[in-house]
Amino acid sequence: MEYVPLGKTGLQVSELCFGTMTFGNEADEKTSQALFERALETGINFFDSAHNYNKGATEEILGRIMGAHRDRIILTSKVYFPSGGGRNDERLSRRNILRSVEKSLARMKTEYIDIVYLHHWDDTTDIAQAMGALNTLIESGKVHYAGVSNFSAWQTMAANRTARERGYHPLVCCQPMYSLVKRQAEVEILPMAAYEGLAVVPYNALGAGLLTGKYLEGQTGRLTETEMYRQRYDNPQYVETTRRFVAHAHERGVSPAALAVAWVMSHPAIAAPIAGARTVDQFNNTLACLELRLSPEERAAITALSVDPPLATDREPMAAMRTRGW
Repeated sequence: MEYVPLGKTGLQVSELCFGTMTFGNEADEKTSQALFERALETGINFFDSAHNYNKGATEEILGRIMGAHRDRIILTSKVYFPSGGGRNDERLSRRNILRSVEKSLARMKTEYIDIVYLHHWDDTTDIAQAMGALNTLIESGKVHYAGVSNFSAWQTMAANRTARERGYHPLVCCQPMYSLVKRQAEVEILPMAAYEGLAVVPYNALGAGLLTGKYLEGQTGRLTETEMYRQRYDNPQYVETTRRFVAHAHERGVSPAALAVAWVMSHPAIAAPIAGARTVDQFNNTLACLELRLSPEERAAITALSVDPPLATDREPMAAMRTRGW
């Protein structure tokens, strides 16, 4: 395991972040503890969670199994999605952010959360309210750093500009979706993060399991069990990319799951992709990514198996213009 800077925070985090979303759902508490211990054994010190995962059960399990390990790990949570039955128990109001974090602290039996992500942009709330609430939590010591998840590049910049203008603590990281079949982040989010010095901690590196090739074999998983994921990856182009990718992985004699995560890790703007699992065997299969260090040429060969996302503008980049004699 190698360790990388988390943006400009001075923190060193493992190059792989463990995602706990299966805790309390696909993974029962015994399996969750085994996964947590396997992650620690591998050298992972970075754990991702959210207040709404499995209606709070994920954080409750974490609170029971972290124990004496709490101070050695970087722990995250998120706020936005509904967490209770009340009309105001969702979105990015100051009230909801402060109350949600208090509940997460209690569930996880910890005095502080290292990073709290705004889990989704909120069209109904002034971003200054959300950034102000995060600033209050950071100043109180209950949260150490702020991040955003599922924000576009302009939304991230708007949040950071607001923080700077008002003297709030700025964002330190962002969490976009990113995989070989979902490359939109390359267009603006990754360049923006590099420019701003934000750590990028992407999720869905396996495309909800698509890039493992298991659905090509008729196996089940999130794409067959959850409507949200089915719709997210319901694109024949993604299936064709997966066929090419899985064949490429088999030609190399490596696990498609490991290679898919290694490809995400190989992008220079990426700090630590999130990898979760339902079982220890499944997690061990993904952990083989740590043995794969892709050269720029190897990354390019894999990238060519997918379809490039369109540019941010319709104007060609200067490199293309120079080929015409500019």
